[in-house]
Amino acid sequence: MRLSALYRYPLKSARAQALETSSVGLLGLSGDRRWMLVEGDNGRFLTQRAYPQMSQLSALYNEEGSLILGVAGRDSLTVPVPDADSNLRGVTIWRDTFRVPDAGDEAAQWLSEFIGKNVRLVHVPEQRTRFLPGGYGHNDDRVAFADGFPLLLIGQASLDDLVQKVGRPLEMLRFRPNLVVEGAEPFAEDGWKRIRIGELELRVIKPCERCILTTIDPQTGERSPDREPLTTLKTYRQKEGDVLFGQNLVADGAGVLEAGMPVTVLE
Repeated sequence: MRLSALYRYPLKSARAQALETSSVGLLGLSGDRRWMLVEGDNGRFLTQRAYPQMSQLSALYNEEGSLILGVAGRDSLTVPVPDADSNLRGVTIWRDTFRVPDAGDEAAQWLSEFIGKNVRLVHVPEQRTRFLPGGYGHNDDRVAFADGFPLLLIGQASLDDLVQKVGRPLEMLRFRPNLVVEGAEPFAEDGWKRIRIGELELRVIKPCERCILTTIDPQTGERSPDREPLTTLKTYRQKEGDVLFGQNLVADGAGVLEAGMPVTVLE
């Protein structure tokens, strides 16, 4: 087995950034989901679930940590990392409410014009990140703006199996993985507890519950009228009301991942 692809999402629910290599630490891939859009009046997080046009928003992370925003037909905007303790804004993501720095009025105006409503851009410094959902992981495990866990892994064979059942091609990026593994049987990742990629060990925490976001074409931003692939997934990947596809992971320690590295199941 090998690591066939690496993706990060610098801005939650915006376009993916494909990588050949990445450092990995407590919060997952370097720069992954450290930025987020929230409603201007109440701080509630925004995603493609309600705003599918976010799939067309390019948000590139550079090594200084800045965010480069881009969308077809508009000039790009570079947003510097705000000070970790200034201009704090209360935000809510699922059941978590906490305070993080706001990225300023210029970014807010640029993004509000694109989204079509009053939004703010926020950044999460490492010292303001969240704990994992209750009952999962270790006490020192943390997550930035991902829904619940730092890393998501999907087996290529699992997608291939789904494509065969749906009967048409499906992009892996519908499922927004960080790590794609080739060479395993379909859904082999369901049985893994610990794996090693290169020299880095990772814990498999729990399956990923899928939602309407998987029905949005990442290239066009359009929803599938037949609600695929969610409709097919419900026929064979549903458990206790949740549709499961992919596995959430946490890295034990820090390291570097590179596409092509061998993947070993430890447990």
